[in-house]
Amino acid sequence: MLACVINASDGRNRDVIDALAAAAGEDLLDVHADAWHNRSVLTVVGEEAPRRITDVAVERIDLRRHRGVHPRLGAVDVVPFVPLEGSTMADAVRARDEYAAWSPVPCLRYGEDLDIGLPDLRRTFRSSGVVPHPTAGITVVGARRPLVAYNVWLDGESLRTARGLAAAVRSPGTVRALGLAVGTGVQVSMNLITPMACGPAEVYDAIASRARVARAELVGLLPRAVLERVPSSRWRELDLFEDRTIEARLAARRPNTGTRP
Repeated sequence: MLACVINASDGRNRDVIDALAAAAGEDLLDVHADAWHNRSVLTVVGEEAPRRITDVAVERIDLRRHRGVHPRLGAVDVVPFVPLEGSTMADAVRARDEYAAWSPVPCLRYGEDLDIGLPDLRRTFRSSGVVPHPTAGITVVGARRPLVAYNVWLDGESLRTARGLAAAVRSPGTVRALGLAVGTGVQVSMNLITPMACGPAEVYDAIASRARVARAELVGLLPRAVLERVPSSRWRELDLFEDRTIEARLAARRPNTGTRP
């Protein structure tokens, strides 16, 4: 089974967010919407739900009117396919390529097999020659291993401090990080690329040792193995819970659909 963690460029319009979730149907595991980022992260299983979500996003989201603190290239901004138990990276690569061939929005592809990552495409897309869709922009579609999206909110610190902390914890192939002004506060927004080596506890502690922390925020789901690396006494502090694991959501889904991971 493959998971897909779709990043859609609307986190404010509840009607749109609900329509995206409805398009996923029983394949939906989680929705995380953020108004300041103006972005929704939908975790689904399989290869059909991403296409149904894409159709709704292209119809309902006009990137020309989009405002939000998170970088984005498209209405359906990022579509990464992730192998779960029983699937391989080759399956994810095939799903990526078939989605890119199907997509009504021009796509750029990333993955280990192409020796190019998501940050590379964000930096170089203007030289790619791809002509954006007039309202939906460009979709970046990938094949990758499980990661953890994680934010640490700072308490009374400046944007300059947040950016400095992002630079301090950033590590190629391990942690991607941005310092962002979000509403009246600031956060260090991260993707933990190798969360079994450097997970939520490690980045939280690295930031807390340098600045005042208000709270942590898990975006979407995480593998149970990553959760189990952290003492349960710290789960609430780090915004980590058993029911936010991919495995827990898959288990909850099985009686309703009859599917097996």
